[in-house]
Amino acid sequence: MLIRLVRRHLAPHRAAVIAIVVLQLLQTLATLYLPTLNADIIDDGVVRADLGVIWSVGGLMLLMTVGQILCNIAAILLAARVAMSVGRQVRAEVFAAVQRFSSREVTRFGAPSLITRSTNDVQQVQMIVLMSFTMLVTAPIMGVGGVVLALQQDVALSGLLLVVLPVLIVVIGLIVRRLVPLFRRGQTQLDRVNAVLREQIMGLSVIRAFVRERQEADRFDAANRDLTGTQLASGYLLALMFPSIMLVVNVATVGVLWFGAMRIDAGQMQIGALTAFLAYIMQILMAVMLAMFLFMMLPRAAVSAERITEVLDAEPSVVSAPGAVDAATLVARRNGTTPAGEHTEPPARLTGALRFDHVGFRYPGAQRDVLRDITFTAAPGRTTAIIGSTGAGKTTLLNLVPRLLDATAGTVTIGGHDITGLTLDSLRAGIGLVPQRAHLFSGSVASNLRMADPEATDEQLWAALRVAQAADFVAALPDGLGAAVEPGGTNLSGGQRQRLCIARALVRRPGVYLFDDSFSALDYATDARVRSALVPWTRDAVVVVVAQRVSTIRHADTILVLDEGALVGTGTHEDLLADCPTYREIVESQLSAEEAA
Repeated sequence: MLIRLVRRHLAPHRAAVIAIVVLQLLQTLATLYLPTLNADIIDDGVVRADLGVIWSVGGLMLLMTVGQILCNIAAILLAARVAMSVGRQVRAEVFAAVQRFSSREVTRFGAPSLITRSTNDVQQVQMIVLMSFTMLVTAPIMGVGGVVLALQQDVALSGLLLVVLPVLIVVIGLIVRRLVPLFRRGQTQLDRVNAVLREQIMGLSVIRAFVRERQEADRFDAANRDLTGTQLASGYLLALMFPSIMLVVNVATVGVLWFGAMRIDAGQMQIGALTAFLAYIMQILMAVMLAMFLFMMLPRAAVSAERITEVLDAEPSVVSAPGAVDAATLVARRNGTTPAGEHTEPPARLTGALRFDHVGFRYPGAQRDVLRDITFTAAPGRTTAIIGSTGAGKTTLLNLVPRLLDATAGTVTIGGHDITGLTLDSLRAGIGLVPQRAHLFSGSVASNLRMADPEATDEQLWAALRVAQAADFVAALPDGLGAAVEPGGTNLSGGQRQRLCIARALVRRPGVYLFDDSFSALDYATDARVRSALVPWTRDAVVVVVAQRVSTIRHADTILVLDEGALVGTGTHEDLLADCPTYREIVESQLSAEEAA
């Protein structure tokens, strides 16, 4: 997974990768040659008291050191740029993949896990790319070159490598073997901490209202302790690695000095050669350390790459069907004309009645359907309302229209055309959805409204704001349309956020409006004014309103009553009061007998 992921994203940087390898090769060769020059200075210059040799060889050493530093700096700069570019590309690819997901895929992975995969996991892959360029290229060259040059200095003394290297590899291998499952467990536990923290931040007001601070603190503490335990275990192993390596290295140094001194005393070796051999031993062991350090990081990066690839390879369950057409083509076919082109101005609107024909829906793995045999028609120019108890399936039903979910039975059509035959972009561009949870994005009031239509003029934005009864408070803001909006709209009240979300849907002037309990945060007077202003604005469009309050939907042309996923009543307010016990029960729980009448 890791190799496949990195190789694909390194392809555009082939020239930079080659340059990094060449620069690392040059600086490593310079590093390897410096001990030999040092030996020459000692044996031919210091021992013989020849200043000319010391100056000439010393100058060459200085020149090679400067070249080594320059090559190393250039290689690290290039490696950092390439690694950051790879990280940017992987993050963008993960983000694009998540944008294509339906609610089913988001639920399967979980929002906290997706956040971790697009941040921490990508960072692990990015780090392994950087370390590979700085260590993976250097280690084999330094290791092989060090062995060759050590043999040139003294073959007999090189026999120590046959003992030292296997010991070093075994010590590091045992530690790395224990680290792999710890890294895998740590990433999963990090997902859990993110999930708990996210829930507590989103539900802070509920936690305080029910005095659950202590219990939630204990829940977070449990997840935090699990992650801390795993991180400590891996930290202990990492802390053990360096002293273990240094122990082997120092024992090897003592061995080289011990046996080297005996060979010098026997006249079989020169002092400069021993100095160079000792430097090469250190370089060889350093190469092994670099390689082992890289292999130590590989398991964690491999786990992260696996998690990233799971996201990238996940096939969205809601996609445009083969042969799907856009709204412009559909309108052209109806009119018997040729579509003006891919960028028709103004864009073609989805028009016609919205019809559910024996529609059912069941979540994967669920034991029963959320929706069962739903059949109704929402005609243009009329308001269709949906009411029911919590969990009746109202939001699920609404989500089937823009294909945030796909029906598992029956068909949904707009203007007689099956919505699965339309491209997703074209279908969703023709629908104005105001979700149950009013969500705004960081930016300005104008930027939030123009999410529906980037080309909308200020006049169009103000017109939508007036219909949504938001023009007054927006005009009162210091910068009007340019007023800052914090992430999630936290600097606005719940009613203000909801009205801006309604205005955002109105800007597009779609053919189908879906209001998912979008008036719940409004007071009764504002609610009535918004619904009154919507009538002329949505005169030719399909309007479907999901609501909990009877007062919001009592004047709708058609009211649908859902109960446990089944349609148990259809008609006007008066008809349902007379014929539908479920509706009558809902009305009586909210209104007095006089108000209900």
